[in-house]
Amino acid sequence: MKFLTTCLASLVLAGVAYAAPLNSSARTCVPADLLQLISVDYRTLKDSPTAMALKQQLMPDNIKQFEAALKEIGIDPEKDVDTLTFASFRDGKQGVKNVGFASGPFNMKAVLKKIKLQNYKPKKYGNSDVYPMAGGFVMSFLDESSLLFGDQTGLDAALDTRDGKTLSLDTNGDMADMMPDVDASAVWSILDQQGTQNMMRSALGQAASIADYETVKKHILGSRYAMSFQSGVDFDLTVLTSDSMTAGTLASLVKAGILYKKMSATAQEKVAVDNTTVDSDGSNLAVHFKANDQQFQALMHSDLFAAVSH
Repeated sequence: MKFLTTCLASLVLAGVAYAAPLNSSARTCVPADLLQLISVDYRTLKDSPTAMALKQQLMPDNIKQFEAALKEIGIDPEKDVDTLTFASFRDGKQGVKNVGFASGPFNMKAVLKKIKLQNYKPKKYGNSDVYPMAGGFVMSFLDESSLLFGDQTGLDAALDTRDGKTLSLDTNGDMADMMPDVDASAVWSILDQQGTQNMMRSALGQAASIADYETVKKHILGSRYAMSFQSGVDFDLTVLTSDSMTAGTLASLVKAGILYKKMSATAQEKVAVDNTTVDSDGSNLAVHFKANDQQFQALMHSDLFAAVSH
């Protein structure tokens, strides 16, 4: 049970991700040394009461700050934003940086007019106009329906990538190759090797302390996961490994951790355990969870979910 809630929390805390394929303008800005990519579809969000409840409970402060910053420049997240995408990447000596992309039916001219009236003046970075926003953000329009935002150094790195000064996501086969399997889903994210190793260690809890995990960990390559709210809640996690033996061993560890938790689980948590399947498929670990809206909302209010997601 901790395995499921840790994976769910890692997904939603990064931005409450409900998504669509990454648009071309945003994709060209994503650096090659990508750690994690998460996408957000506000249209899907509004169509699901369970998704809205999840957003309300787990929306992190940085998303609230960005929504407030958008409103100040005349963009209503509820009406004008179709998708949000967040990228976390390494930027050499600058360390880990984060940027976001918003796309939707913006009225770019009206937004720029409002920015001008607020005495926000753009600065040039290369050929791009960079505008200040509330909350410490800066932003730059990539086209009439896409904008890039983040702190100054993160945004500069993304613009450098778009302008061909640094390598882009498309040169990182390990990460780019995971996207087609999930980016048509209502919810999707991809996570690099080290991030996946850390996620699995946290999710396995005591099961990760045994010697087998330290051996298996070296053969974990990355992960992708997707979430759908079309009929209740479906959550699918795939962990990529180097061989079938590693995937089988990892599946055994996950099953052991879930069974251990079931002994002390609440009634709501036992339902979640019973609705979770774990298997190995070739060199991949596959975890699937399905629940109806009532079951999932009950799980959201369980003590375990609260402990893992805060």
